[in-house]
Amino acid sequence: MKALILNSGLGSRMGVLTAEHPKCMTEIAYGETILSRQLKMLVEAGIEDVVMTTGAFSEVLADYCRSLELPLRINYVYNSSYRETNYIYSIYCAREYLADDDIVLMHGDLVFENSVFDLIVSSRVSCMTVSSTLQLPEKDFKAVIQDGIIRKVGIDFFENAMAAQPLYLLKQDDWKQWLNEISVFCEHGNVNCYAENAFNKISGQCSVYPLDIKNLLCSEIDNSVDLDIVSSRLKELASRTVYMCFSTDMVHSGHIAIIKRAARLGRLIIGVLSDEAVASYKRFPLLPYSERKVIFENITGVYKVIEQMTLSYRENLEYYHPDFVVHGDDWVKGFQKPVRDEVISILAGYGGRLVEFPYANDEKYVSMESRARADLALPDVRRARLKKMIAMKGTVNAIEAHSGITGLIAEKTVVYQNGEAHQFDAMWISSLCDSTSKGKPDIELVDMTSRYRTIDDIMEVTTKPIIFDGDTGGLTEHFVYTVRTLERMGVSMVIIEDKTGLKKNSLFGTEVPQTQDSIENFSAKIQAGKRAQKTRDFMICARIESLILEQGMEDALARAYAFTHAGADAIMIHSRKKDPSEIFEFVEKFRAKDAITPIVVVPTSFNSVTEEEFKARGVNVIIYANQLTRTGFPAMQNAARTILEHHRAKECDEMCMPIQNIITLIPEE
Repeated sequence: MKALILNSGLGSRMGVLTAEHPKCMTEIAYGETILSRQLKMLVEAGIEDVVMTTGAFSEVLADYCRSLELPLRINYVYNSSYRETNYIYSIYCAREYLADDDIVLMHGDLVFENSVFDLIVSSRVSCMTVSSTLQLPEKDFKAVIQDGIIRKVGIDFFENAMAAQPLYLLKQDDWKQWLNEISVFCEHGNVNCYAENAFNKISGQCSVYPLDIKNLLCSEIDNSVDLDIVSSRLKELASRTVYMCFSTDMVHSGHIAIIKRAARLGRLIIGVLSDEAVASYKRFPLLPYSERKVIFENITGVYKVIEQMTLSYRENLEYYHPDFVVHGDDWVKGFQKPVRDEVISILAGYGGRLVEFPYANDEKYVSMESRARADLALPDVRRARLKKMIAMKGTVNAIEAHSGITGLIAEKTVVYQNGEAHQFDAMWISSLCDSTSKGKPDIELVDMTSRYRTIDDIMEVTTKPIIFDGDTGGLTEHFVYTVRTLERMGVSMVIIEDKTGLKKNSLFGTEVPQTQDSIENFSAKIQAGKRAQKTRDFMICARIESLILEQGMEDALARAYAFTHAGADAIMIHSRKKDPSEIFEFVEKFRAKDAITPIVVVPTSFNSVTEEEFKARGVNVIIYANQLTRTGFPAMQNAARTILEHHRAKECDEMCMPIQNIITLIPEE
């Protein structure tokens, strides 16, 4: 693509302003001329070749262009008959430089805003700027439009016409037709008319479409009044604000490109999504908000960086009232569409505008995201994430996983509601579910070596933090090695219960003999585990069985304070009652003395309480401890029974997930 800039006119109506230089060198803002603005836009658009016709002050013009030191190759074409001819002849003089390429054609006295030029250079068809909102001018260009295509351009057309400005993108085939007719005109002595006269002769042989820019700035400067009007509009443009939102922690060339385009619309404010917002719908950010904010602050063209707390733009839009919101076109469909709809509604309330650019979905960007997800699976990174997420979100949730495939379900299941994404923050590796999947009772019969293998299977295909059910922790001497192994593997938390002897599932309560460990012994076990760990990231959670064993609230609280004092990083309180009142009472009383230590709950029985209510009361970790196991086995039993009843598998098909869906769930690498 080349640019053709017509600068051979005299500009006599500008008076003394063009006494010593061509009109294109007229200053329109501090340190900016019409021409410098045009040339800088060409550079930003990646256009390197310029053909510039000249007339009066041709040497002054060439020296000025060189002084700008822009990375452009400019071919100057001097029209020696500039006093006696119109620009049609200047184009004719430059014809040898203009063949076999797409052309951006503009007059040298034309001032337009960045967004107009972006629309021109990104057009897939030949086009000319028109405005459906401006009144038809008496003496300036108008474009006659028929069947959506421009058929005539000139100053004398008023029917089926729109106000037009001589800023074109001309695809090679269309431009060739026009340039040939320009040559015919000039070779027959028609050198004193507009080039558009030649276009009108052959408009039926090419397709030039109207590009309706409405009220955007695109105006010629013919006299000092025009100059004042355009300069005033440019001051308004300089005060416009633009808003974009980013969640990324890996800024790549696609981001830089869209930032540059957005900054051309006005002062660019970037909203960086909070860590919690990113983690809720995408993946855990590799870099925290504070570091992501600094990255964007150091990108050229960014005016200000602020935090966006949620996926919704409402709070920031209502505060800043940006003139433009810029986004990729990837949210036109999909789960973010409600967010887009809300943005459009808010902008409509005060006259703002949404600008959408094509979304960059390059394979190398997909590869970068894949590498980032791979980094999240590394033991040191994975281990630290649970503690960070609790600090970031206040309350996190986890669902049980007992195999690689259930780990993938926990990892990849996402629900989209009202423009937001909801997913699990972590995985719970339960001794009950691990034992059940192996067909063995939940009495610590499955040894640690086998349970570590389950962790390996899950870690190999997932990235999310793991909370490990450590049962009683076993002997203190054994627990020390368990802590070291789990920490080295990348597990984030181990939960051990304050009981001794052969394990019995807590949900049996007092129906079976269960012995609660003494506060002193269990505290010593916690202390030994804390001494054994090597990092600050690993967490030991003390699970209190007092309410299960009907030992009372005071016993539960006394143990919680003692275990915290012994070094427990979190406290899990459990109950088998469907009424959550005793859980709420414990949380309230514990929080009265300890506002920091995370509280963990497993709402298997008291399952009517929502995550939002738990969070409001001060609970930090919610574990859905056995739902995948409890829903999976009945489904498999039903399938087996159906096959036996019908002596074939046909009736079972409607119960089955297609193999293709399963293969899609399982990663290839």
